[in-house]
Amino acid sequence: MSADTNAPAATDAATRPHWKRDTIVFLSGQTVSLFGSMLVQYAVMWHLTLETKSGTVLALAAVFGFLPQAVVSIFGGVWADRLNRKMLIIIADTSIAVSTLALAVLMLNGMNDLWIIYLALAIRSTGAGIQSPAVSALIPQLVPTPHLMRVNGINGSIQSGMALLAPAAAGAIYATADLVAIFFIDVVTAVIGVGLIATIAVPTIRRGSEVATGYFTDLVEGVRYIAHHAFVRWLLLLFGIVFLLTVAPSYLTPLMVARTFGDEVWKLTVLEISFSVGMVLGGVVIAIWGGTRNKITMIVVSSVLFGVLSIALGLSTNLWVFFGFMFLVGLAVPFFSTPSMTLLQETVEPERQGRVFGFVGIVMAVAMPLGMIVFGPLADQFSVELLLVIAGVTTFIVVGIATVTPSGRRAIAAARVASGPKLAEAVQEPTTTP
Repeated sequence: MSADTNAPAATDAATRPHWKRDTIVFLSGQTVSLFGSMLVQYAVMWHLTLETKSGTVLALAAVFGFLPQAVVSIFGGVWADRLNRKMLIIIADTSIAVSTLALAVLMLNGMNDLWIIYLALAIRSTGAGIQSPAVSALIPQLVPTPHLMRVNGINGSIQSGMALLAPAAAGAIYATADLVAIFFIDVVTAVIGVGLIATIAVPTIRRGSEVATGYFTDLVEGVRYIAHHAFVRWLLLLFGIVFLLTVAPSYLTPLMVARTFGDEVWKLTVLEISFSVGMVLGGVVIAIWGGTRNKITMIVVSSVLFGVLSIALGLSTNLWVFFGFMFLVGLAVPFFSTPSMTLLQETVEPERQGRVFGFVGIVMAVAMPLGMIVFGPLADQFSVELLLVIAGVTTFIVVGIATVTPSGRRAIAAARVASGPKLAEAVQEPTTTP
């Protein structure tokens, strides 16, 4: 369908009467596509873990799997504010599918070196750098503002449900076939996902006089906006802390299981399922409950909880206790990610959301490989258990510092006295230098 390039973003049910139908179709397309992507993610991680048992190899996989996304997100966020977001998602998914098909053919012809797997991860990461800002910025175009928190919670539950199904499916396929078969499945799911999303009419955001500006000008304006927006700046900092100190070390948990408890595939599968079940339940709670009015409190508390659970994982000596803590980590994730995304969608102007979510992607994509560059080689010198404990303790310290800085205090105070669009005004700083 063609898009109206002069239409503004939808902000309530009256401007988009069929928003529920469109949201269901959009989320369904994303879910199908995500399922194939998760199959690849788990299968590649397990393949590298079981074949090499090397923290350095996993660190390189994280670099190739996340760093390209960080670089491309610099441009992807600008594109999401200038171009039609639906078309960006379609182009990104299609490009990934074509590239994955080419890699599968190469592997069928005997090219099974590590570099071909790293290349696959890099290509997929590049596509994510284009797609992720567009997806995050498109959701508030479809969903009225009062329903954003619940829809984000539902979306998180669906994604977690796929994360629950994907490890079991990936384990079964990987045990009976190989990576090539999973690559082919990913291509099919991408085609289905693109077909569903193509049926939705999504207008390009009207930007007025900004339309005539260049990409570099848009990028600089986005940087200035974030630099002078206390809440957005603070949240990006917290994202970086969590991904650097919590998510990156937890990426080594399959390595800990293989070294400490045994390298059977079923154990790695149960590990991922435990995490995914927690995420599903956490997302369901958010979708039904809707969260507290003070979303920043949810973000801070869940960040501290990540530190507690990281220490608990490192101190675990029983496999099933370890699985239990992984379940709790998954349960905590929606209480961090859902209010974070919802606050950004509510407070950032529609014409700037692509660039802001692009920088969110950059922070997450850079923090992950940066953390793995540190923790991966260390995992070859020290136990993963020790690294998890150190990361948890450091998380307490850094999150505490983040909440007592002036930017943190302003963001927390604003959340207590304002909600919705008012929060942006409450924490917006002057754009001129005093």
